[in-house]
Amino acid sequence: MAQVLVIGLDPATFTDWDPEPVHAAIARGRARFEEHGIDAAYCLVDVGQEPEAAITEALERGPYACVVIGGGIRKHDPYLEFFERVVNLVRRHAPDAAIAFNSTPDDPADAALRWLRPRS
Repeated sequence: MAQVLVIGLDPATFTDWDPEPVHAAIARGRARFEEHGIDAAYCLVDVGQEPEAAITEALERGPYACVVIGGGIRKHDPYLEFFERVVNLVRRHAPDAAIAFNSTPDDPADAALRWLRPRS
């Protein structure tokens, strides 16, 4: 069974909005991994609480066939430098893993499947 790590922002750490819709979307995303028989681990971080240490720890639990980096990290301009650090952590601690990017908390399985399917 393929193992995937999903790295994203913890919606519970944002105080100016309701995290419940994001939690529900994450649950749907997890269910999609299960539908495809993919073992998925999640590393949801608070950017204010040493996220690199948490990500490194999660990466070292591998090996992973694919690491999915969430859209919240990738798309939000203030997190550009953090996004670069995350990519480099993946390269350093999971060099054999494909790196994929999802758009929403619902679709990390789709992102991983782009790299887990046999390429023709």
